[in-house]
Amino acid sequence: MPNSERPTVILRDCREYDAGRIRSIVRDGLERLDLRPRGQTLIKPNVVAAGARFPHAYTRPEFVEGVVGALRDRDEGAMRTLAVGERSGITMPTRFAFTQAGYRRLAKRTGVELVHFEEVPQVEIPLYHPERLRDSLYTPKVVAEADFFVNCPKFKAHPWTTVTFSLKSYIGIQDDRHRLIDHHHKLDEKVADLQYVLQPQFIAIDAITAGEGRMLTPVPFDLGLVIMGDNQVAVDAVCCRIIGLDPLSVDHIRLAWERGFGPVALEDIDVEGDVSLAAAQQRAKGFRVGLIRVEEYFENTNIRAYGGTPPGPPKAEGGSDYCWGGCPGALEEAIEILRLYDEAASEKLPPTHIVFGKWDKPLDVKPGEKVIFMGDCAEYRGPLGRAGNVAIESLFRDRSDMSPLDARHDDIFAKMISVRRELKVLRREDFIHITGCPVSVAEQVLALVQHGDLTNPYYDLKLFPSFVSTYFSWRTRTLLQRVFGQPYNQPGAAHRGHARPRLNLPPEGADGRLELGETET
Repeated sequence: MPNSERPTVILRDCREYDAGRIRSIVRDGLERLDLRPRGQTLIKPNVVAAGARFPHAYTRPEFVEGVVGALRDRDEGAMRTLAVGERSGITMPTRFAFTQAGYRRLAKRTGVELVHFEEVPQVEIPLYHPERLRDSLYTPKVVAEADFFVNCPKFKAHPWTTVTFSLKSYIGIQDDRHRLIDHHHKLDEKVADLQYVLQPQFIAIDAITAGEGRMLTPVPFDLGLVIMGDNQVAVDAVCCRIIGLDPLSVDHIRLAWERGFGPVALEDIDVEGDVSLAAAQQRAKGFRVGLIRVEEYFENTNIRAYGGTPPGPPKAEGGSDYCWGGCPGALEEAIEILRLYDEAASEKLPPTHIVFGKWDKPLDVKPGEKVIFMGDCAEYRGPLGRAGNVAIESLFRDRSDMSPLDARHDDIFAKMISVRRELKVLRREDFIHITGCPVSVAEQVLALVQHGDLTNPYYDLKLFPSFVSTYFSWRTRTLLQRVFGQPYNQPGAAHRGHARPRLNLPPEGADGRLELGETET
């Protein structure tokens, strides 16, 4: 177990985003757990998206400000640096997300450093556990070197993984090109693999206003809690119990538990604080999680969606019958973003069929209706309206032999051009195949915008100037790094901080070429 033989989860009452009140609560939590920051201290919030359109999607700045103050209160001179770092949603500059979330003002008030994970070198982390999806993965250097890691996620539902608490927020410790590898039907396994990069010494979850139903556009749910702990499997297990969910029904939590990262049974966890578990459960009654199949989500709309089977063995042999971690969930998030700008967005779309995975039943396509085959693994053979019999072949490539160094990233402007080009074809033809694994939320937003002549969120006049400014700041910095010879990916041995988990030590006789630095957690 990473932090203690018997972890503690603390439930504290907090009804408002008052930085002073949060600072006092978090300081109490650190004292109770006998924790003090040291070395390179890194706080990771969840800022996947932010601003007026996404008010409940991110860890609020008042919350992080309270955590920053509490860490400084507990510091006895051993903390060398204190930073807040994140990689926001795919294609979105983290600088933009931080600005929209109020983190720039937070940094000015507190003097804390902001780190944009896509703007720093990415180092190689070897994996040794037998269940790994690949032999190594890449993460920002500042993450690999952290000595005292503080995870500050938002308490939210998630359309791909049911919930996003402490474990799931690890998807933000990778930049786009590395994040998208295995971000499909293997997403829960990917999240479990990321636990081998580092483990938090302290977790503080923003559950004051939780987000139910979705990830980017969640419905606000007043929970009035600050949830703290020293083991994130235990913390996530208690969070599941609060909303009436069996933690072992959430695959990434189950996988982390099976691999020894922490307990899920309440009898193995000390739950304390000024709010009892029973009282927290009472507050959370009616909380809606994610994980709704795409067919059900779009029922009675102009989108008829088909969730076919993803690549791999059948479910009876340990495979999956649905891609929970990829394109279908991205479509659900995409339509909700468009509904922020036009509540009738899904009704304004022309009748459209969208197929995911391998679909082996006939498609009932009426004359004039369009079909979009979404994602590399989309596959279909059969009649298709006026097109007659068609054969859509799967383009899926087994990711197990894909090198992270081969991964590429297309920014949002490149995606706008490519999606516009693809959708022009759909105006002439009855169907198209949009490739990608996954096809991101951004791409699906753009596809629906083009197909239905809907409002493009990326042209929001209130946000566009800030978006363009932060976009060019991001691009300029990464270009200068290349000009001065600092590579983006740095394969080979990397220094590791004290937050490196013991569970990721090389077995006896293993190649130690990537082994540098400390191990303590």
